[in-house]
Amino acid sequence: MGKPPQTRSRKPFVILFLVLASVAAAGLVYYLLNRGYETTDDAQIDGNIYEISPRTAGQVVQVLVNDNQHVTKGQVLVQLDPRDEQAALAKAEADLAQAQAQVTVEQANQGQATANVSVADASLLQAQQDYQRYRAINQRAISQQQLDSATATIRAAKAKYDAAIQQQSGSQASVTAAKADLAAAKVAVDNAKLQLSYTTIIAPAAGRVAMRTVRTGDVEAAGAGLMAVVGDDVWVTANYKETQLPGIHPGEPATITVDAIPGVTFKAHVDSIGAGTGAVFSLLPSENATGNYVKVIQRVPVKLVFDDNRVAQYGLAPGLSVLPTITIQP
Repeated sequence: MGKPPQTRSRKPFVILFLVLASVAAAGLVYYLLNRGYETTDDAQIDGNIYEISPRTAGQVVQVLVNDNQHVTKGQVLVQLDPRDEQAALAKAEADLAQAQAQVTVEQANQGQATANVSVADASLLQAQQDYQRYRAINQRAISQQQLDSATATIRAAKAKYDAAIQQQSGSQASVTAAKADLAAAKVAVDNAKLQLSYTTIIAPAAGRVAMRTVRTGDVEAAGAGLMAVVGDDVWVTANYKETQLPGIHPGEPATITVDAIPGVTFKAHVDSIGAGTGAVFSLLPSENATGNYVKVIQRVPVKLVFDDNRVAQYGLAPGLSVLPTITIQP
């Protein structure tokens, strides 16, 4: 007699079913736990980085900060040799004093010219009155010589009056020119003060010193890089997929975890959504003029602003990798 047929074991099918069920259950749990949230690992800390450069050439006489030192807004970072600028300011101030004195002199001359006009006008009026009196009396009582003398006196007085008027106009022009020189001298003083202020290089904002290359004794050209100041104000730039954007809106709460600070979660919120994808603003934006189009999901920068006072405590620096999670409001 032949052997009875062996029945196939169901154990492998049971194991496969259990594995598939476990995967499905895990997927369901993951979906239930993560629905209502949007996250991305393409995110980093951003901040303002101020490049520090001199606006005038000069020799460095003092560097007042160290690497990674925290500075306040307006704090002196570097001092350049100010002697050339101080000498230029002293000369400009001397020129200003001279211009002010010249204005005073020209105004005095103008006053004298105005007085001369008044005197000449009075003399002319007197000569005209004398002439009118001669004409009014009996012609037999005066000689022709007297009448001619009165006429000549009028002409002389008129000439002196005209000369006084010309002198007054000239003095007025001199006063105007002197005032223009005074205004130019004031501008020169202001410019000299401005150039002197450039020898003291200050921090444009509160932050930490980075990339310091300047040393005492260096002769720096205008615009040369001395150091950078990384501002205290930081935020997160998270590049979300365009398919994730429908649920993201400004004002929605978020949490931030930083790779460099494990175990710490920071509170934040969505500040704004970028006006274009990263590909559009890249140095070499992609072009598709060949007709071979492959759709690629684009990423859009989303700005997240911290709502946590501990940011300053941990000293978050631009460039650190973070994992943001935005709570999607129903």
